[in-house]
Amino acid sequence: MFAIIGISGNVGGAAARALLKAGKSVRGVVRDQARAVSWAEKGVELVTADVNDAPALEKAFCGLEGVFVMAPPNFAPEKGYPETRAIVSSLRQALAAARPAKVVYLSSVGAHKKHGLGLITQSHILEQEKSSLRSSNAFIRAAWFMENYQWDAGSARERGEIDVYLSPVQREFPMVGTEEVRNILRA
Repeated sequence: MFAIIGISGNVGGAAARALLKAGKSVRGVVRDQARAVSWAEKGVELVTADVNDAPALEKAFCGLEGVFVMAPPNFAPEKGYPETRAIVSSLRQALAAARPAKVVYLSSVGAHKKHGLGLITQSHILEQEKSSLRSSNAFIRAAWFMENYQWDAGSARERGEIDVYLSPVQREFPMVGTEEVRNILRA
């Protein structure tokens, strides 16, 4: 069985669909089971746990072949990223106690750098803390998910423009579709 944090989102949902298609059992770790009813209807076992609740996460992760972890992004973090550090500590405590065979983390391009990262610092903190766990770890460092462009459909339709916040706009950067996460989980 595999546990998925973020099953109700794009990436977590893609991971769950791939695992179910491969005939694997899936446990969705959710804060609100009402938001994930459609997954229960597909045969997913739902477990309620918050990313700040290490004992609940440990229960959710015990006896598993693998876990997919994504820490919720914080777009307005306090100085020093105390919220991210608390989540990462909780996840580390739970994973160290549960000892799943493998763990796949959603990270970000540039997370291996030590400074000048802005919000990617959250992924850096996650990688630094989790890379020392005994389980087999994999970090997905996607720069951008193609599905993020769905947010741009309105401005493209209304103004014929797509608002770009990545700089410089001419710079190429790697993208991946959320469904491609399945290849990493199967490895």
